[in-house]
Amino acid sequence: MSPPESVIAADRLFDGERFLAHRAVVMRGGLIADVTPEPPPGLPLIRLPPGALLAPGFVDVQVNGGGGVLLNDDPSPAAIARIGAAHRLGGTTSFLPTLISDTRPVIRQAVAAVSAAIAAGVPGVLGLHLEGPFLSPKRPGIHDPARLAQFEPEDVALLTGLGTAGLTLVTLAPEAVPPGTVAALVARGAHVCAGHTADPGPTIRAALGEGLAGFTHLFNAMSQMSAREPGAVGLALTTAGAFAGLIADGHHVGDEALAVALRMKGPGRLMLVTDAMPPVGDPQARAEFTLFGRTIHRTAHPAGDRLASADGTLAGSALTMAGAVRHMVSRGGARLEEALAMAAPTPARFLGLDGRIGRAAPGCAADLVALDPGLAVLGTCLRGAWQPGPAAQARAS
Repeated sequence: MSPPESVIAADRLFDGERFLAHRAVVMRGGLIADVTPEPPPGLPLIRLPPGALLAPGFVDVQVNGGGGVLLNDDPSPAAIARIGAAHRLGGTTSFLPTLISDTRPVIRQAVAAVSAAIAAGVPGVLGLHLEGPFLSPKRPGIHDPARLAQFEPEDVALLTGLGTAGLTLVTLAPEAVPPGTVAALVARGAHVCAGHTADPGPTIRAALGEGLAGFTHLFNAMSQMSAREPGAVGLALTTAGAFAGLIADGHHVGDEALAVALRMKGPGRLMLVTDAMPPVGDPQARAEFTLFGRTIHRTAHPAGDRLASADGTLAGSALTMAGAVRHMVSRGGARLEEALAMAAPTPARFLGLDGRIGRAAPGCAADLVALDPGLAVLGTCLRGAWQPGPAAQARAS
């Protein structure tokens, strides 16, 4: 439960558009009531250390797991809560738990679990991301080919089973579904992205005409741009209105490609995502986990831990949103305000939640992240409730 009224003050505030010096954010009933130069007297005050930055809490639309839990293995409200708690340590205050390609019964379980989690008030849960199972067998990535499925007419209702209880994001390969499928999903309120697609362009272009909103993990597990065919990458980069997720972990996308994508799309259409797996925030720091019977190894790397199967196939990431912001600034050619926009206001706008989350402005949710000068997480406010982060705990010790 959020405190009735409190204040958090910082040397700098990024409000979702620009930096402001010496600002205090007044929070009341889980919402931002005011943003002022000085903290009002008489209210509980959190004053961040010198040099700290306050920004809108990060919004991650692709979270497969965390805290030692994979949604596919445990589609339950308790597992979703554990995943959310793990990612809050990395600055994420809103997220879409993500189900990797699985059977229809597991999809139903995930829909029911997310609905129950939202009803129970599990912090930060916005809805559900269904990544598959209607993907190209030519571009499965780490998805289990045995769990890819042929699309049936009744699958429209299955994929949108969450209804108005929360948001639904569906990733599919446009060539793996009949014409009109994207339009049918959009008509039922879903956001639809292309991913794990081998189509050279025409079918994706037709899906864009049906309401395809964006592209899942740009560059990865999708058709590439060539001299005569745009592929998914070319269409993602040149379709002005399309959004694209980007895994900035030093493994999925090279630094030069990150910079190209940013220059082509700008921070208003590129979204940082983690595509995170169970090792994120896992208190036991396991060196490996199992995904559909395959052992996934976690190995240390200068760019951050790398997750891959024995044959070298990347298996999601061990990334946090704060880590993605740091990588975009240090290696991806982004200015800090661009990286912060890619982590909060842009994904919020993609989900149709602009003005509700992703901004530090009156009337928006009191969801904030506090960062130290090295962009490590000092803490988060989620609906106004403060929780210290790893950087604050390190300072205290």
